Amino acid sequence: MALNNLKPAEGSTHYRKIVGRGQGSGMGKTATRGGKGQTARTGSTRKRNFEGGQQPLARRLPKVGFKSRVVKPYAINVDTYTKIAQLEEITVESIKSVYKLTKSVEAIKLIGSSAKSLAGKIKDNKVTYTNSN
Repeated sequence: MALNNLKPAEGSTHYRKIVGRGQGSGMGKTATRGGKGQTARTGSTRKRNFEGGQQPLARRLPKVGFKSRVVKPYAINVDTYTKIAQLEEITVESIKSVYKLTKSVEAIKLIGSSAKSLAGKIKDNKVTYTNSN
């Protein structure tokens, strides 16, 4: 074994295709790029979802699946529902005990003319009231 006998391992190297060097090479004229057109040009790349000018699938289908992260409070009119005004402390749990609410309700807003008078009883920061008369 000598330095002049060293060869790369079998299959570890690949032949580099030489293109565009005349008809005799077998890869002249169009240089393996086919005929004319968009893909034959230098720097030809298309967008990921490009469909040849047809409206892409992502734009043909309707938008779905948005859910706002802003918690919108559930409004309760205390003028029409008087049991809330009779509570000792007003929290989300105490309101749920006298007013039928779903589990998904996280915040409550008390509205009505007598809502401001209940401000002293509110003990939960997830319960608010309106300042209107």
